[in-house]
Amino acid sequence: MSKGNAADGTAAGGYSRRRILRLAGAGLTMTALGAGLTGCEDDLSTGGEGSVPPPRTASPGAGTGTGDGKGAEDGRAPAPLWTKSTSAQTYGDNDELVAVDGVVIASGDPLAALEGANGGTRWSLAGGAVPGAPLLLGSGTLYLASGKYDGNVVGYAPATGEETWRSHLGKEYRQPMPVAVDEQQVYVIAEILEADHSSRTNVIAALNSRTGKVVWKEQRDLGTQQNGIHAAVRGRYLVYTDFKKNLTVRDTATGRQVWTQKTTRTSYGPFAVHEDLVIVPQGQRLQAFALADGREKWSVEAGQFTTFSEPAVLDGVLYIADSGRTLRAIEPATGKSVWRSTSLKESGGQVPRQFVRVGSTLYGATDLDEKGGVHAFDAESGQLRWTFNDKSGDYHAWLVATDGRNVFALHGKKLHALPAA
Repeated sequence: MSKGNAADGTAAGGYSRRRILRLAGAGLTMTALGAGLTGCEDDLSTGGEGSVPPPRTASPGAGTGTGDGKGAEDGRAPAPLWTKSTSAQTYGDNDELVAVDGVVIASGDPLAALEGANGGTRWSLAGGAVPGAPLLLGSGTLYLASGKYDGNVVGYAPATGEETWRSHLGKEYRQPMPVAVDEQQVYVIAEILEADHSSRTNVIAALNSRTGKVVWKEQRDLGTQQNGIHAAVRGRYLVYTDFKKNLTVRDTATGRQVWTQKTTRTSYGPFAVHEDLVIVPQGQRLQAFALADGREKWSVEAGQFTTFSEPAVLDGVLYIADSGRTLRAIEPATGKSVWRSTSLKESGGQVPRQFVRVGSTLYGATDLDEKGGVHAFDAESGQLRWTFNDKSGDYHAWLVATDGRNVFALHGKKLHALPAA
């Protein structure tokens, strides 16, 4: 699977519309806590754990081309191969659109899998995905929080929509939400219910991805929240951030907390993991920490009054943009610059905050609509090739996913299939 800024994509230190919607949406899905668990975590005191500028490019509306993908050669975006209206209910996070097994799926109700080749519906699931919850892919399974709000986590075959796996954390927990998956386990966050059905604490747990049985569960500290979690797994380490400025790493086998530390800025979006490092944007700084012990290994500074957006490691290169409209390619192991591009400054385009790569083209999806959309960059230089925008004016963030042949761009309820360069 392929896992902003206000005026330019995200205001320094502020909330984008995408993040406000995501926070509100995730808050709808879970409730709270109770009963005898053990664990330590997240700081109780604070509640928790240079390229050549390209020519200016146009942003044509969907359907203005021939539908054959031509036009990219002269700086114009290719026409969509197809465009479909969907049932999407997204809040702009990167894990709400996935492409796998010949289908593309956007979070929504009903949850529908569209044929990547032509946009036809392959299967549809009433009850769908919980708004604000991720679509997680692992070992050929799509994992979802149950849209029936019955405390289940359910696995489906992406190609057919057939249920293949189900797990129930326990009646004392409310609406477990999967946050990460590896080959052996599904990791969930859930509220712990009190006797009066209120909640003040939450639990993180690992479920066996074959049997559905609980492998371990650890209560998080009072004051931590069950929403706002972004997580990833690398070998023996489960790493996650939250809205309380916590960066936490746990042992995947036992749930034991390996280390936790405060970040200087609240993390509202995904981070990157590469080999033995977790790489986290914190305002003006991009920092890499060792997964084993939390030591800082390298950092990169953006310009004054400039903040980093979300990073992505694709084909061994870390890509990240900042609010000053500089796009960077960085060696993730060392923090050394591969290239820096100011193409977006020249074009006046918005800052991308989600990336996918196909061959020599890097695609970046932006937050708000004006002068945004999906940018296509030369992955070897950062030069902007073209920008696709459907001209709908929809306030939702753009999302991208790829199956290696096409790039799928979701904007509100419109899903476009673009030919991959």
